[in-house]
Amino acid sequence: MLSQSAAGKDLHSPSDWGQSNPHRALVEASDIPVLAFAHRFTHDEHVAEHHHSRSQLLHPITGVVIVTTPAGRWMVPPDHALWIPAGMRHAVEVIGRVAMQSAYIRLDAIDGLPAHLHVTGMTRLMRSLLDETVQIGPQAMDARAQLIRSALLHEIPMLPERPLGLPLPRSTRLTDLCREFIALPSARIGIDDWADRVGMSRRTFTRVFRQQTGLSLSAWRQQACVMAALPRLSAGEPVTTVAMDLGYDSIPAFTTMFSRVMGAPPKAYLRNQRAE
Repeated sequence: MLSQSAAGKDLHSPSDWGQSNPHRALVEASDIPVLAFAHRFTHDEHVAEHHHSRSQLLHPITGVVIVTTPAGRWMVPPDHALWIPAGMRHAVEVIGRVAMQSAYIRLDAIDGLPAHLHVTGMTRLMRSLLDETVQIGPQAMDARAQLIRSALLHEIPMLPERPLGLPLPRSTRLTDLCREFIALPSARIGIDDWADRVGMSRRTFTRVFRQQTGLSLSAWRQQACVMAALPRLSAGEPVTTVAMDLGYDSIPAFTTMFSRVMGAPPKAYLRNQRAE
């Protein structure tokens, strides 16, 4: 959780974020390999598309963040993080009340940093290191501060990748279908429905969709359903309600799908995520 000192010292209002972020100039000018700051949003907020010269590790502590890039959408629920490579243009939506921390990492900070945008799980060690890096602030240069920053950098490549991204196809027709599904996901929509709507045979549609997204429609659709379900489950909604709203015929069918994507059934996943 966010410490009292971090909450009082480092948080700033959503209107100051994005291009006008008061930390932006410091992040761009500093020679320190990694800097971290905390942010708090009190209601739904949209941050316009922007980019950084450093890579960013974006970690919601409470609430859910959705990041949109030219390549697709990524959802970041609590106790996860999004790795955003340097130069990647992205817009940010926050759902509800969000407390968030971000680390900004220089390209040459350490070898082995990820090169692709993806969602990660957060280990207990990384949560502690990120919180400490926020608390020490950008001015500290003593031995302890340097050790904490170095440990954080070494932990980044160890974070487990999570399948919470939805790459969008290059085809405008396919992208339109995907955006409609993201807005109103349903487990009852199948390959034949989509193939008919874009005037393709089932085989051609399957081949083109995989070529343009790297995923089968089934896998893409399941990830979209998980992205729709996680914010509601994290907010305490019953599994039954969420499963029925997403068009699943039974709780076991939804639980099986969720387990296939996330590696554990909903309640266990949410419980274990905090314990990692």
